[in-house]
Amino acid sequence: MCVGEGILPPAPVSGAVAGKVTFTTTLRPPESPFLSVSWTFRGVNIITSTSVNLTDLGYTNRISLDRATGALELRNLVLEDSGEYTVNIIPDRGLEKQGKATLNVYALITGATIHSPTGILIEEKNSTNLTCEASGSISTRVWMKDGRPLDPSDRVSFSVDNRTVFIQPVHNSNHGTYQCRVSNPVSTMTVDHNLTVNFGPHNVSITGPSAAPPGQKVTLQCTAASVPSATFSWTLNGNETHVNNSLYIIESLEAENTGNYTCTARNMVTLQENSTVLNLRASCAAPCWSLSVLVISAMSLGGLM
Repeated sequence: MCVGEGILPPAPVSGAVAGKVTFTTTLRPPESPFLSVSWTFRGVNIITSTSVNLTDLGYTNRISLDRATGALELRNLVLEDSGEYTVNIIPDRGLEKQGKATLNVYALITGATIHSPTGILIEEKNSTNLTCEASGSISTRVWMKDGRPLDPSDRVSFSVDNRTVFIQPVHNSNHGTYQCRVSNPVSTMTVDHNLTVNFGPHNVSITGPSAAPPGQKVTLQCTAASVPSATFSWTLNGNETHVNNSLYIIESLEAENTGNYTCTARNMVTLQENSTVLNLRASCAAPCWSLSVLVISAMSLGGLM
């Protein structure tokens, strides 16, 4: 082992195709110039610098040597430049110094895409897969859903190389935006893919008062979790109302408007439907309309006396 061995940082050096890297030594410029600095790669002498520089023809116009520190710049990188580089330095005084460094050259990531089979996906009935492709030197693929890491589960699994996600069978929780981040040490690219899972209607509910004063305007709204959006229909006390949207508006609450309101939500793709009921009553201590009739009758009798 030579004195000064390890004059290059131990971590690998990363570079991009067509880019450049610098092998920086840990040496400071000496008082007297080095007698010799030489760099080799795979047994080939790239450059030897003494009183003159001898450069291999394959590296002409591709390298620059810092004679003061022994650092080497390598330009116009190609994939074949990957490997171990060795520097040998003979100082004016002392023993020879040596260092080794590994260069990894990567092609930039481009053209990332996610593709999946075509066809309609229905919750619990169909399965699918997503495949992430890209050009360049791919070191890692990372999958996310709606901006969060995508983890394996009883439905979600991955191919060995993380290239493909399998979802068997699809669930409404699988609906959303998937991201694939493809990267290497010198570049990264993220691509999105929207996956539509048709489901529902689930969680059908009616928002609105269960009681209101006579004559008051009342608005009932029906909601449901559904892809695609559900269609709605209403019945009152089992009778059709011909209201076919999510809102049921009563301009003025009357006796005939009270009772059980049933909202039915339907999904035209999954062919599923679900219903919920709200009981609407008048907010009076006694039946409001009966009380009104008694008051009017009493006024009429008083007029006759």
